[in-house]
Amino acid sequence: MLDLNDLAMFVEVVRAGSFSEAARRLRMPSNTLSRRIDQLEGRLGARLLHRSTRKLAPSAEGRALFERYAPALDQLLEIERLHSDAQAPSGSVRITAMAGLFEFFRMEWLGEFYTRYPAISVDFLLDDTATDLISERIDLALRMGIETGSGFKVRRLAPSAMILAASPAYLERRPAPRTLRELSEQDCLTISNRNGRNSWRLQGPRGSQEVPINSRFAVNDMRVLAQACIAGLGIALLPQLIVEPIIVQGKLVRVLPAYRRESTGLGLQLVYTSRPPVPPAVAVFAEFLLQKLGDAIPGAQQSKAGRQ
Repeated sequence: MLDLNDLAMFVEVVRAGSFSEAARRLRMPSNTLSRRIDQLEGRLGARLLHRSTRKLAPSAEGRALFERYAPALDQLLEIERLHSDAQAPSGSVRITAMAGLFEFFRMEWLGEFYTRYPAISVDFLLDDTATDLISERIDLALRMGIETGSGFKVRRLAPSAMILAASPAYLERRPAPRTLRELSEQDCLTISNRNGRNSWRLQGPRGSQEVPINSRFAVNDMRVLAQACIAGLGIALLPQLIVEPIIVQGKLVRVLPAYRRESTGLGLQLVYTSRPPVPPAVAVFAEFLLQKLGDAIPGAQQSKAGRQ
């Protein structure tokens, strides 16, 4: 017969992405936790986790066990939580977000949050490429235009369009493209990607069109990409949320304004990695984040949670 405590430990290890982090959350020695998982694997006669010095990931059997029992364990924990005394949220929240987050997320907001919840700490991982939410031990992901795998709770904040822009200095050297085809003859600035494709799919008067581009500069940080564009290195496809204030300042100019990349389905979204019940510290920071961004971003809304 399976021990529910061992199952709960296994679920926490998968969610934490490491024995050390899971042991910290469970407040038990890491070697004890590892031994309990070994015993669970022995009783089941299956390898549940692939372990290495750098990464831990569930095996196929482990993933199946996690998906089968995690929801039921979450319900039991929720029942326990409802019957326990209310306590002030505490602990750490690890969040990944686009590199340009603090272009519109004010530091004063964090001061307000810490005043309200002094026992909570927040760890930000800023990256414009897709992060492995499980292996990086992420609690929340604030994503823009990134596909999120199934099994996560998602709250959509706002659609996010991306528009083409260049600096006045660049357009003095190179005439602005008049057609989408002419864009392929320009110097383009892109976000680094692992598949090596150099093309942009844009929506315009003729619907959705894909155009090959000449990527002269690539980087995995949207802030650096915008800086390269301002410096006159080429034309970039940038989030309208970030680039519009720069255009108002006169540092950038809209290029081919009839075209944009619409990301209505993959707009600005908040992704939860924890299944219900969400840890109190994560829940209160998520609601704080949603409130602040909902007030600050035009068109943002605190939409209902959904699943992809």
